[in-house]
Amino acid sequence: MSQGGLTVIVDYGVGNLRSVAKSVSQYIDSWIITEEAGIILSADRLILPGVGAFGAGMNGLKIRGLIEPIKQFARTGKPMLGICLGAQLLFERGEEFGPRPGLGIIKGKVVKLQPTEKNVKVPQIGWNKIAAPAPGKWPEIIFQSPEREPMMYFVHSYIFEPTESQVILATSVYGGQKFCSAVRQGNIYGCQFHPEKSGEAGVTIIRHFVNLQNG
Repeated sequence: MSQGGLTVIVDYGVGNLRSVAKSVSQYIDSWIITEEAGIILSADRLILPGVGAFGAGMNGLKIRGLIEPIKQFARTGKPMLGICLGAQLLFERGEEFGPRPGLGIIKGKVVKLQPTEKNVKVPQIGWNKIAAPAPGKWPEIIFQSPEREPMMYFVHSYIFEPTESQVILATSVYGGQKFCSAVRQGNIYGCQFHPEKSGEAGVTIIRHFVNLQNG
C-alpha cells in the first residue's frame, strides 16, 4: 500500500462517505474521515465527496466552519478531489433552488442538466462514457485508463460549466447534451460521476489520486 502521507475524506453531512472510504482503504493505510478543520489543513490529500443539493452542501460546510480551511488547503498545491456534489461545490456558484455561492476554487457555475432529446429523464442515473477533450490528455494524470472512453456511474441533476475550457478534463453526453464531467486545475480534480462506484476504471482513478504528491 501507499505510504505517502494522510488522505482526509471530509464529512460535512451530505457525503457518500462509506463507499469512498472503502475504495480509498484498498490502496492506503493512512486515511481518516473528519469534520475537523485542523486535520483537514494537515492532510497530504483531500477528498470532498457529496450527494445532494448544492445549498445543503455549502450549508454543511458553513456550520462546521470548513469553508475557509478547504479554500486554504486548495491554495497549498496538495492534491484535492471533489466527487459529485463535492466537485460542484468547487465552483463559484450553483443555481439549484436559486443562485448560491460556492467555494470559488474553480471559475464557473453549476447549472441544470437539460437533455435536448425528448423523453430523457433527469436526474441521470446509471452508466455513461467519459471522453478526454483531446487525444493524449490523460496519460500523465489520475485518469490513466487503457480504455479510450471508460464507463462511469452517474447520479445527478446538475452539471458544472467551467469558465475556462482548459480545466475540462473529460466530457460526457446525456440525452443529446454534451457536458463537462470532470475538471482539473493544477492538483485539484473534480468528477461529476462517482469513481468509487464505477468498477475497475473508477477505482483506478482513486488509486492514482491517493498516490499523487504535492505539486
